Amino acid sequence: TRPVPENSMVPALPRLLRLLPALSLLWLYATAASSATLTMRLTDQDGNAVEDAVLYITTIDGKQAAPAPMQASVDQVDERFVPHVRAITSGSSVSFPNSDHIRHHVYSFSEAGTFELPLYIGIPAEPLVFDKAGLVTLGCNIHDHMLGYVLVLDTPYFAEVAAGSATISDLPTGKWAVEVWHPRLAQETALHLTVDATADTTLQQQLELRPERMVRRAPRRGGSRY
Repeated sequence: TRPVPENSMVPALPRLLRLLPALSLLWLYATAASSATLTMRLTDQDGNAVEDAVLYITTIDGKQAAPAPMQASVDQVDERFVPHVRAITSGSSVSFPNSDHIRHHVYSFSEAGTFELPLYIGIPAEPLVFDKAGLVTLGCNIHDHMLGYVLVLDTPYFAEVAAGSATISDLPTGKWAVEVWHPRLAQETALHLTVDATADTTLQQQLELRPERMVRRAPRRGGSRY
């Protein structure tokens, strides 16, 4: 047989195999270093933890990521929409179950989603698809005090705020265009922030909120209820 030259790559193969675990760790480190988490803590002007807000990122380095449709629901419990604010991606389907023992007539006249679900109890036959970004304001044609919101977003990077905090994970690092929306923002438009992120980031923000307007009606004595 022909002898193998000293400078052949064959003897280097075992060394390369021994290096594979280290190379894998380097690859994982580089991947982790290119992603980050955004956490935001929100309070109102009185120092109270904010509920019913939505945190989202519209662009990263000026580019918009395409969101995937999702499935969500907005229930009706004790004559309230639950949750009060639901965030979804465009193209998503939303069901509107009625868990009350009375009938509701859910509707919206919003440009981002006009619909009507006549008087019903239980679960409507089909969910509704919202394929246009924007705000959908919900109401009940029978109970005027019921008010809710579906925020349809053109981004996969969002989180609903609970107990004054929200976290968005697995974000590419870069320049984040961050927005915060709440139905009672005093400025009536989403709050805009720009963050240059190279690692996990935590922000604290105070929101100026208008007073709560949703007043629950007391049932009329002796009157019938739907």
